[in-house]
Amino acid sequence: MRWLLPALFLGITSLVEALNSKGDYRLLVVLEELAEKSKYSKYIADLEERGFSLTFESPKNEKVALFHLGERAYDHVLILPSKSKGLGPNLTPKLLLDFINGGGNIMLTLSSSVPTPSSLVSLLLELDIHLPTDRNALVVDHFNYDTLTASEEHDVVLLPRPDAIRPDVKNFFKGDGKGGDVIAFPRGVGQTLGNASPLLTPILRAPRSAYSYNPKDDVEGVEDPFAVGPQLSLITTMQARNSARFTVIGSAEMLEDKWFDAKVKRSVGLGGVGTDAKTVPTVNQEFVKEVTGWTFGEIGVIQVFNIEHYLNEDGVKSNITNPKIYRVKNDVTYNIEIREYFWDRYRPFVPPAGDSIQLEFSMLSPFHRLPLRYVKTPSGWGQYTASFKLPDQHGIFNFKVNYKRPFYTNIEEKNTVTVRHFAHDEWPRSWVISGAWPWIAGIGVTVAGWVAFVALWLWSKPVPLKLTTSGKKVQ
Repeated sequence: MRWLLPALFLGITSLVEALNSKGDYRLLVVLEELAEKSKYSKYIADLEERGFSLTFESPKNEKVALFHLGERAYDHVLILPSKSKGLGPNLTPKLLLDFINGGGNIMLTLSSSVPTPSSLVSLLLELDIHLPTDRNALVVDHFNYDTLTASEEHDVVLLPRPDAIRPDVKNFFKGDGKGGDVIAFPRGVGQTLGNASPLLTPILRAPRSAYSYNPKDDVEGVEDPFAVGPQLSLITTMQARNSARFTVIGSAEMLEDKWFDAKVKRSVGLGGVGTDAKTVPTVNQEFVKEVTGWTFGEIGVIQVFNIEHYLNEDGVKSNITNPKIYRVKNDVTYNIEIREYFWDRYRPFVPPAGDSIQLEFSMLSPFHRLPLRYVKTPSGWGQYTASFKLPDQHGIFNFKVNYKRPFYTNIEEKNTVTVRHFAHDEWPRSWVISGAWPWIAGIGVTVAGWVAFVALWLWSKPVPLKLTTSGKKVQ
């Protein structure tokens, strides 16, 4: 029975740790008309099944607040389209930015049928995300539209699942990876991204034949569209340096029930693609779940669970872990355990193919930059390790792991140690150093010569003096 209580305590601790890994579950839904809640019933039910505690508030409610006593009152915010020109004094761009800086996540949805409030336009400009100057502008595509619901307007754009932005970046939005999935983007607003922010990453871009225009204008007279093709980002993400996440979904209708299980049929595209298209269901529900899961920290979350470094002279591990001081030219080993939280559980983190985690041993600049190698451990979680020899330079150094990749939370771990020079009794003896032998021989010859001189002086008999009869010395 003695082991039962510790095991129970360990199980409860693991459960609490898993629950807190993706933050808490307090989600504020900003919805102007509660009657529109029914349009998102499936999406809301899915959030509640995943453990989120939803609070619905109107932007007109003056009591809504993102902070209470200086702390975040909510962990996530979902902003649905609002007809108001602003979101009130408690949802200003500054407060929303403060919410992000405090570690909160925000998902913003737009709609071409409802002009975006000026406060949200200002917020997006702060993040270098630009919307069309025409408040009613939407994205159309005359070659990739749904013939069942947009045979004339061509404003329901059909797209495949997005590819990875780079080969060495993991794609969390590819579904099962089999291909053939269709995403419906109905009557959405496209965005363009500035070049100044490295924190912005588009999830879904418009096809090359799409463009943004105001439906009130003459379609045939569009000469200078806001943006065309892949210049238009349909879903944009921003991950701050504190790993808080912000997502802009250009079409709020993607979250509605009617598009979760809608049937669509693709038009004839460029080069006759789609002439034999069939009616297929959309994957909006699965895709929106992935986007929401990433925004609210259910996927793409990596955490450091253990760091250790120690002496490893001649392959023998020291019993002292994480010492504060080393000596120059010591052999050391650095280990770090990283886990990835994926939906509802932890799993060992493995970087995508072509990517690696690096360790820096630096003072002002790195003296070593080494790739960390993954090794299995008895616990099953594995760890990343590197062994190296410290530089011949004493001072204050840092073991630093700085891993920042799109769609993953940032890891920046720094452990400071002191590297001292050799102590007087740690230098190798002079007779071991072959270069010192001539000097040792010189010292020996000098000592031997001095001893010989002293011996000769002490044991040599002095010459007796000759004296005259008068007592004077004779030369």
